[in-house]
Amino acid sequence: MAPHSYPSHVTIREVGLRDGLQSIATVVPTAAKCEWLRQAVAAGQTEIEVGSFVPPRLMPQLADTAEVLAFAKTLPGLRASVLVPNLRGAEAALAGDADLMILPLSASHAHSLANLRKTPDEVVAELARTRAARDASGRKTLIEGGVGTAFGCTLQGRVEPAEVLRLMQALLDAGADRVSLADTVGYADPASVGRLFEQALRIAGDRFCCGHFHDTRGLALANVHAALLLGVTRFDASLAGIGGCPHAPGASGNAATEDLAFMAEAMGIHTGLDLPALLALRARVADWIAGEPTHGALWRAGLPKTFAAAPQPA
Repeated sequence: MAPHSYPSHVTIREVGLRDGLQSIATVVPTAAKCEWLRQAVAAGQTEIEVGSFVPPRLMPQLADTAEVLAFAKTLPGLRASVLVPNLRGAEAALAGDADLMILPLSASHAHSLANLRKTPDEVVAELARTRAARDASGRKTLIEGGVGTAFGCTLQGRVEPAEVLRLMQALLDAGADRVSLADTVGYADPASVGRLFEQALRIAGDRFCCGHFHDTRGLALANVHAALLLGVTRFDASLAGIGGCPHAPGASGNAATEDLAFMAEAMGIHTGLDLPALLALRARVADWIAGEPTHGALWRAGLPKTFAAAPQPA
């Protein structure tokens, strides 16, 4: 059997400040979030989802997104992204000069109505309006259409791959600069990831940008591996594995940033991340959210004595 070919590098987009914090009751102070950002950049993180422009009454954990985004914009080398559920959120992202805004779409009709109060096709129309607003603003903010519940849904059950791919194509046609797929409720397995991502790459090519996996059933890193084999080089992850989806029962825990970074580096895939610094930051974050569940394995065992970081690609 021929050896597997892996990418020379991957980018891990930190989503703990959004996906992670929205899923817990603790409201982390703005100053702590800014310190999280500062230390994350010092540890080598270059892409971070800093919050979401949703009504504060619905998600008080993210009410300070505008302030956190403003601080993020002062950090050299950081590409700051925000989640925007609608045009109003997109307008706030444009006002804050976010580098990227992610418009989430649920391929599950039931989850889409529960999460966004819109059908999937109504979300596609919202992305078209967002693209028009972005173009009129003159900003260079990229628009990512994120297709969630791509492997199934706790509310609806099966989600047909053909529907996932139809909606992904519709987002591209509506003006998304790039698209991504998310296993919102942790239903994916490596074989299903390989099948769906292969088709997604055939449709979107280099406009397919990211995989987002939850570790609900312990398969997040195995699913990342399946995507790596197809050449995918960007993945979402959350420090300490915090996260989930408020409207998807049973979906708890993203891929842990530190575990994903360790796996990649151990495989010879460069991440640009300083693992000891990342583990030190994880300890700070765990203190800030004391009493909330955290996940991951590397923080318990530590780095092996034989560990050597992957060389930087030439």
